[in-house]
Amino acid sequence: MTAGELRLTVPATAENVMVVRQAVAGLGEALGLAGSRIADLKTVVTEACNNVVLHAYDGKPGPLEVTAEPGPRELEVQVADRGRGFRPRANEGDASLGLGLPLIAALSDSFEISGGVGHGSRTTIRFGYAPPAFSNNGVPTEVPEELEMAITPGTMVKPVLARVIGALAARAEFSVDRLADTVLLGDAVSSSGEGDFRDGRVGISIKDRAGTLDMRVGPLVEGAGERLLAEMDVPGHGSLRTLASAMEITKGETREGEPAEFLVFEVTR
Repeated sequence: MTAGELRLTVPATAENVMVVRQAVAGLGEALGLAGSRIADLKTVVTEACNNVVLHAYDGKPGPLEVTAEPGPRELEVQVADRGRGFRPRANEGDASLGLGLPLIAALSDSFEISGGVGHGSRTTIRFGYAPPAFSNNGVPTEVPEELEMAITPGTMVKPVLARVIGALAARAEFSVDRLADTVLLGDAVSSSGEGDFRDGRVGISIKDRAGTLDMRVGPLVEGAGERLLAEMDVPGHGSLRTLASAMEITKGETREGEPAEFLVFEVTR
């Protein structure tokens, strides 16, 4: 382990989620986090652990693995299982899962979900030490303006995007019809394969503002944007593109400075 790293492996039971909460709270105290940030950290980790407890092993014994590694500006926490993988269930009334993804998105700086059915899952959460806009020494820091997700292609993409997009659309006060339209566009993005994305993961950024969601899909390999647009065409029924207020393919770069393209669209209420 690196200096300051915390690792826990416990049976994936509801009782042990409390143990994990206390462990990360102690780490937060050691890092000098404010009480409110420790509370946020505990909430985020609890939601990720609950997903494992509820869905990874079908009630059978299995490990819940948690790693927390402090960096210069943020704490990276990974919550993993070795079970069937992350499988949100949209129609079974699981309150924890329904609230969990939006909570993780709201309280963390970023998160990623990787793995797949039968291969276990791993939720990686990056959690800034300071409240938004200020570091521990009072120096302003960059504040994220949008939610960013990266998900391993597979069966988890559609339900994860549907829940997150649905939560943001509801927050933007979309009507039920417009919320459904937005989720349909998310479903279209979900159909993309790993070969369409520069880093092999489905990447989407969403910025919500008064009555509008701005979405950016990518970074994509060259030509993937056009393929996405083509897949939105429904024979005899037009195109899902008409559900967006605006949609276009733009050129840009990955975080490593490599050329890439993005599918950018806007949905208004």
